[in-house]
Amino acid sequence: MYAVVGCSECSMLWVVEGRPERTECPRCGTSKAHAKRKQFVTTDDREHAAEVRASMLATRSGHGEAFADLDSYAAMGERADDDVVSDDEYLEARGVDPAATRAADERAESSGGSVSRTERVREAVRELDDPTSDAVAAYCAEHGVSESYAREALDRLARRGEASESGGTYRLL
Repeated sequence: MYAVVGCSECSMLWVVEGRPERTECPRCGTSKAHAKRKQFVTTDDREHAAEVRASMLATRSGHGEAFADLDSYAAMGERADDDVVSDDEYLEARGVDPAATRAADERAESSGGSVSRTERVREAVRELDDPTSDAVAAYCAEHGVSESYAREALDRLARRGEASESGGTYRLL
C-alpha cells in the first residue's frame, strides 16, 4: 500500500509505503502520526502513487497542462532505450576500442573496483539488520564515506522516493 501524503507545515508531498505509526517530513522534519497526515491518494501501485505526486507538483507549479500531455512513467520507460546509440557505437565513434574497455571494466570489477558514495549508502541500507541513520553513517565511515555525506544521501534517497523511513529505520524501495 502506498499513499501520497502532505506536510501541513511546509506543503511537501511524498510517497509513503505501508501504514507506519509515524511519518517525518523529508523537507522540514516535522513528525506526526501517519493517520493524521493528509492522504491525497492511496494505492497498491508505487508507480501510480509517484504519478499522482508528480501531477500534483506540476499543477502546483503551473505546469499541469504540460504534465498532462506527457505519457505515463511506464510508457516513457518502455521508450527510454529507443533510438539510443549503443555503448559500442559511441566508443567506436570516439576512437576507443570497445573490447579493450570491457576488459578493463572486468579487471576493475574482479579487483573489487570502486563503489560510488551513494551506492555505498544503498549497500549499507541493504546489508545492515537495523539501518538507522547512525548505523548507516557508521557503516559508510568504515568504508571510506563520510558520515555527513551518508546522512545527506539517506535524506535525498527518501525525498526522491527511493527509500522509506519508518521509526528511524530506512528501507530501499
